[in-house]
This record gives sequence, C-alpha cells and structure tokens, in this order.
Amino acid sequence: MNSKPLLYSLEPFDLAGHRFRVVLTIPQPNPLGQIVSLPAWIPGSYLIRDFSRQIETISARSGNRRLSLVKLDSHSWRVEPCAGPLHITTTVYAWDLSVRGAHLDETHGFFNGTSVYLRPHGLEEYPCRVALIAPALANWRAFTSLPQATPPTTSTKVIRDYVNGFGVYEARNYDDLIDHPIEMGRPQVVRFDACGAPHEMVFTGVIPNLDLKRIARDVKAICETQIHFFEPDTEHAPFLDSAFKYVFMTMVTGDAYGGLEHRASTALMAARKDLPTLGQKKAPEGYQTFLGLVSHEYFHTWHVKRIKPAVFAPYDLSKETHTRLLWIFEGFTSYYDDLMLLRSGVISESEYLHTLSKQISGVHATPGRHKQSVAESSFDAWSRYYKQDENSPNALVSYYTKGSLIALGLDLTIRGATDDAFSLDDVMRGLWEQYGRDFYQGAARGLKEKAFARLVLDCTGVNVSEQIARWVHGREDVPLRALFAQHGIQMHWHTTNNLPTLDVRTRKQGDHVVLATVFEHGAAHQGGLSAHDTLVAIEGVRVDASHNSLDSVLARHVAGERVKVHVFRRDELREFSVKLAAPAQTQCQLKPMTAPL
Repeated sequence: MNSKPLLYSLEPFDLAGHRFRVVLTIPQPNPLGQIVSLPAWIPGSYLIRDFSRQIETISARSGNRRLSLVKLDSHSWRVEPCAGPLHITTTVYAWDLSVRGAHLDETHGFFNGTSVYLRPHGLEEYPCRVALIAPALANWRAFTSLPQATPPTTSTKVIRDYVNGFGVYEARNYDDLIDHPIEMGRPQVVRFDACGAPHEMVFTGVIPNLDLKRIARDVKAICETQIHFFEPDTEHAPFLDSAFKYVFMTMVTGDAYGGLEHRASTALMAARKDLPTLGQKKAPEGYQTFLGLVSHEYFHTWHVKRIKPAVFAPYDLSKETHTRLLWIFEGFTSYYDDLMLLRSGVISESEYLHTLSKQISGVHATPGRHKQSVAESSFDAWSRYYKQDENSPNALVSYYTKGSLIALGLDLTIRGATDDAFSLDDVMRGLWEQYGRDFYQGAARGLKEKAFARLVLDCTGVNVSEQIARWVHGREDVPLRALFAQHGIQMHWHTTNNLPTLDVRTRKQGDHVVLATVFEHGAAHQGGLSAHDTLVAIEGVRVDASHNSLDSVLARHVAGERVKVHVFRRDELREFSVKLAAPAQTQCQLKPMTAPL
C-alpha cells in the first residue's frame, strides 16, 4: 500500500462568521474519480447529525486545473478524475456549542474531526497529517491529544515551529484522525501526571477565580484509581499507545452539561456554578456532578473506546449502526463513574449512597421501564432515546440509568454467589483482556451481541443468564432491596412531602408553569390535562413560576379532592376537573453500607 500520508490543513479564518477553512491533499487519488464524504454521526452519540450540512463551499483542483464535483448523496461527493495530487477545499460553518460538533468565535475554537475532515474513500488506512494554522490573533493556544508530526511538513502550508500548540500533527489513519478533537483559544489550563501519564485540563469560558489546583488534585485521584482498576499490575494508561497525553477539554457556560469520549481525550460541557473557586471552604453542590462526568468519560477510555460492541469494530459512520448492548457500555460506565469517586476518596460513603439513591429514584420515576427493555432501548437509541419528547418518560427506559442499576444488581449477585471472591470488577477486567487492551494494535474485535453471559461465567463462575433475561431483555425491576439486604444495606422508600399531586413534571416558561410530562394513569392524565398545557389556576387561584407557587396552591387542598384546573392549550382557555392524587413513595433511601463495594 502507498504510505504517502493524506495531508489536511485547517485554519480558523473567519472568527466573526464562525468559519474554518479545511484543505485535504490526496497525493494519489483514485484515477476513476475520488469519492469523499463527511461522517453522518459521531461515535458515542447515536443520532444521524448530517455534519455535511455545515459545509458551505467545496471545491477541487489539481495543479492549476479546477475539477468538478458531483454530489452523490447527503454526505458524499465524487471528484473529476485526475492524476494528482488532488486538493479539496471546504468552508465549514462552526456554530454548534456542544461536545458533538464545531464552534468558533473570537474567544475560542473547538471541533471534532467528524465535523471537518473529509474521508477519502478507499484510502482510510493511509496515515494522515494535519497542519493546524493559528488565526491572526495574539495569545491563542491549541490543545489536542494528537502526537506532533516529525518532520512537520505539508504541501498546503509549511509550519516549521510548534508555537503555542499550532503546528503539524499526525494520525495513524482516518479513524484515528477523527478521534482527537482540538480546542484553541485562551483557556485556563492545569496539568498533572497520573501513574506517570501526562494529563491536561483545559477550561474555556468566563470562569473567575477557578480553583485549578483543587480540580487537578481530585481528577488525578480519579484517573489513577481507574488506571489501577484496569491494570493493577502495570498501571499502564491505554491512551499512551496512540497519544502522548490525555486532554480534558471543558467548555464552561451558565447552565451547560454533557460529555463525549475520545480515545485520548474528552470534550465536556459544565455549568460555571458547579466548579470550585479559590477560597471556597466547601465546593459547590454541583461539583460532584462535574467530577462524576469526568469519571464517566475517562472510564470510556477503556470501556467504549477500546472495549466495543462487535458492530462498532470498525464504525460505519455513514449510517445507523444498531446494537442491543448499550446498557453494558453506557450503563456499566454510569455505575462505575460514581463508584470511582468513592474509591478514589473524592466523595464519602454517605455522599455515594445519596447519589446512588437518587439514581434508583430516577429510574423508578419513569413508567416507560415497564414498556421497553434496556436491550430495546439500546437498539432504538437512534430513533427513540436520542429523539425524546414529552411522552418519553411514559414510553422509554434509559439504558444509562437502568443499565447502571443492572450493573449494580449483577455486582451484588456475583459477590453474593461467591462470598465476595469475585465481583463485576473481574468481568470488566475480563472484557479488557479479551477485547480492549490490544484493540488498536491490530486485534480490533468487539463483544458479540449474545456473548456477555458466557463471559461473566468464565470470569466469575456465576451464571447470570436468568438475570439478563429478566432485567435486560425483560422489563423487570432489578430486585435491589433483596440484593442490598444480603450485603447489609437497608433500602427504604418515602415521600418528599405530604402535598397532593397532579402526577406531572413541570417546567418554567417565562412567568408561566407548563406541563412538561403528564404521567400515564396519573391524576392529570385521568383529568384530561396534556403535556404543553400552561397552568393558569387551580380552584381560581393563580399558578405562576414564582418560588413554590404550584406547591403553595396545592397545599390548600387534600388528596382525593376534585379541583377545577384552568389551562391554556395553545391559545385556548380550557377547564378540567382533576382528582388530586396522594403523594407516592418515590424517593429511595439507603442506609450506610456495612462493607464497601
């Protein structure tokens, strides 16, 4: 195979217009006409996102000759045949402030490779180089986990010195190239080593007095705990096989939350109020949420980026790719993310129990778990989980949250059956040994759809086929009360207050209270109310978005009482008679564990 690298250059040339210019140079294109495309989705986010819609212009040339392009479908083009080298230039509009796309303005730039790098069909295994060109601004720096190229050369623009992170980087192939996002701007940065591996945390946004030292201390503990977990003997960080460091890229805004994993980095969104500031004796309440997100995405370094479902080895980013195993890959990660906070010492046992109680409560608050299994939820992620609406709590179950409870149930089951000689930890290390450790060293294969129960048996000697049939492919709740009792943990249910209820979820919309979800068979449903109705009054008393307004109005009534409810449905005033329900015992409470997990 010709090993001449594919050459990309990327320049943030129009900050106010939010545009990147990307040039792909193919030394020896397909003589019959090179086909190029942009991925339709990004690994870790299971929705067709049509990134190619943000390509504003595309042109091709070979030498001084302009070449024609023919659009083949929503994502692909064929270039007029030429001898090469072939240069394809695109202008990419970047105004998606999320972890999935690309964003550019005068303060920073961020992009995932799936949003900017064209895939040259038939040449995906060729090595790639990227010339990252600095904008015409002072003091911008660039951050990525891609290794620097040696020597740094490119036919589109020569950059001989690495200045503030701008320069030429290299990737083994196209799949590697698109798995290293890049952040640029003037962020706050802190660095630390975890088990000898360099780590970098990059915070973009207005964040006065950010306590970087505290964050680095806590995240270092989490990272080292996870490295020890998967590699207790060698303490080897897997990303060092394909990158020279690990990078956390965090965009901070007023209310953001989210994350997306990559093989040696992760993109995060965090709310400003959740991050600790200098001089604070006690961290904000949301800081544990941020650390849980960090832990979740870092755990994916092993579990998803290297241990994968077989259908993702390799990814086909041109179309939906279905698997029934997301309950393992996202659910188990959602179990271990908070557990790693406990094991690393950044939260206490009581804080962990409180978090676990909220997770259990959240799952049991969704009637959809009786209609959809987590295997079905995994398979239908593309069409249902990632396209949720007002009725989703009544119709769906989350493979994240119920998947985490299944992981907990399996962990307790294995521990109970083996007198704590084995646990789910042994299963995770078995997955790592068989599928993950050598994934990028030519042994790329993934977990087959029906192989998990056998792997548990091989790793622990415990047959969990019945549990998987009932909890995963069936719709049964995990019997946590009984499982906890076997391990000295008491589980109770209670109400949050004694107020009667409409059995709805609400949201604020300006000064109004809007019904976000009407729970099936609940008081509002039986009384005729619908999602998106705007509450006006109950028994003639106004309901608005002021603090505790709805609760204050409901406090005047008792469960079983029939009340007159006025709502606006669209622009029409409607009146309904609703029989208020008694508050349900929806809040889980766990007493302190007698032995740590």
